[in-house]
Amino acid sequence: MEKTNSKLKFLFVSKWGEILDIAFAVLNEGNDVKMYTETPSYREIGVGFVPKARDWKKHLNWADIVVFDYTGWGKEASELRKSGKPVIGGTEYTDLLEVDRSFGQKELKNHKIKILSYMEFHSYSDAISYVQKNPNAYVLKPSGEMQDYKQLLFVGKEEDGSDIIRVLKAYEKTWGKTLEVFQLQRRVTGVEVSVSGFFNGEQFLKPYNITFEHKKLFPKELGVSTGEMGSSMFWTDQSPLFDATLKKFETIFKLHHFTGHLDINCIVNGNGIYPLEFTSRFGYPQVFIQRAGITEPFGEMLFKIATGKQFTIQVKRGFQVGAYMVVPPFPYDDKKTFEMFSKDAVVVIKKPMKEGVHPQHLKKINGEWLITADFGIALLISGTGLTMKEAQRQMYNRIGNILINNVYYRTDIGDRWTEDSDKLWAWGYL
Repeated sequence: MEKTNSKLKFLFVSKWGEILDIAFAVLNEGNDVKMYTETPSYREIGVGFVPKARDWKKHLNWADIVVFDYTGWGKEASELRKSGKPVIGGTEYTDLLEVDRSFGQKELKNHKIKILSYMEFHSYSDAISYVQKNPNAYVLKPSGEMQDYKQLLFVGKEEDGSDIIRVLKAYEKTWGKTLEVFQLQRRVTGVEVSVSGFFNGEQFLKPYNITFEHKKLFPKELGVSTGEMGSSMFWTDQSPLFDATLKKFETIFKLHHFTGHLDINCIVNGNGIYPLEFTSRFGYPQVFIQRAGITEPFGEMLFKIATGKQFTIQVKRGFQVGAYMVVPPFPYDDKKTFEMFSKDAVVVIKKPMKEGVHPQHLKKINGEWLITADFGIALLISGTGLTMKEAQRQMYNRIGNILINNVYYRTDIGDRWTEDSDKLWAWGYL
């Protein structure tokens, strides 16, 4: 299907509506868009911004390209590819890399990539007994469907594992059998960094993306793990991190005809690179910050990737940063708190901004941006610059131009760059 430099029909299939910013940007580039949201309580997201679809399968013949924004649709995405439909999304294999942590670790090992030792458990008592017999510092990671509950991830600090044992006992009382399967992984210290790229069915396209996530709720990495509060990043054509990890998977991704985005998160130190987990889809908020650094039309770029084109992605030099602006009950799922403090709260942008404002859990009614769903992510605000300080300054200036009642956000996104980059240079990873 040859169809670039003209209007395209995009069908976005979303689990929670997180793809709104991308769908809205693609619509504003002059394309036709329909957006489907699977989770009922999130279906108001995007109302007034983009045309919505109630049943995505009814629009397959209409669409020039289908974009899946999460794991779980790998089988459908592969079947559509076989039928000749351009697709951005996973496969059953790439879905499994993310959802089944143990499978992901085994595949890393099969590709001759060094991993940290880990054990998978279905029983709290078995895990506690294991730590008692093998005292060490561990990271507790939910697996399967529960891995989306980022607040359950716990990074132990005690060398005898006593803090992990206390947390396991607490989880047994509060979560019980809901947490069916989880991992205990040896904890190592170093710099947490991810490397990602867009795969066109044949190979990863240059440049590659290097991202530094900020997962805790409060500045200085305090508070509960949220999954993500913001990120800093840059693009590069050469990366020892990429060569040591994602590049080794190119053959198998080609075999599975994967077309989309894939990220691998790592801990690196002077002893080596230790991959932690895969994200075999768009990362959030990573993709919004990536879009801030990509200078070509995002929709056209996605279509070229889905149709197997070989090209170099056009990006800005320097750095990109982004921070979530959130409201209660974030990072918790508490419908009552959301309705009391945040439901239909208005997002006010004092002076118009052409760039850097990425709508998240919003709907547009009579021209007003209102917060919807029940989780509390209002906006992602991005900034770019030749230096990290310049990118940070632009982002926080933009945040200062926005009024949202009860809003909170991290004030230190990107601050770790100086120390982290010094270490990475010294270890030979930049």
